Amino acid sequence: RRYCSQSCRQRAYEQRRQLSGTGLPADVVVLSRRAAEELTDTLFELRCAAEDVRTAVTEDADAVSSAEVAALCTELVTMAKTAEKIRRRVGEDGAGEG
Repeated sequence: RRYCSQSCRQRAYEQRRQLSGTGLPADVVVLSRRAAEELTDTLFELRCAAEDVRTAVTEDADAVSSAEVAALCTELVTMAKTAEKIRRRVGEDGAGEG
């Protein structure tokens, strides 16, 4: 297994230890209900933002400036980063809550 950092390696070890004897596969990802709902909501917002970019580029190509498209793309990247942070917070919030 390869990990991006020692802390990621440690979190993976801790998760494997928590799962031993539960019958859950070692590669399962456990999210609290709150984290799962937040992830679902964020992914919906991310999809909507991506659709806004697509619409701006394809349907309103003449009416939309490159600055407006760049702003939409910046919003899209920000939402994607938010979604990435949800998984990282699971260790802080406690997996399996809810």
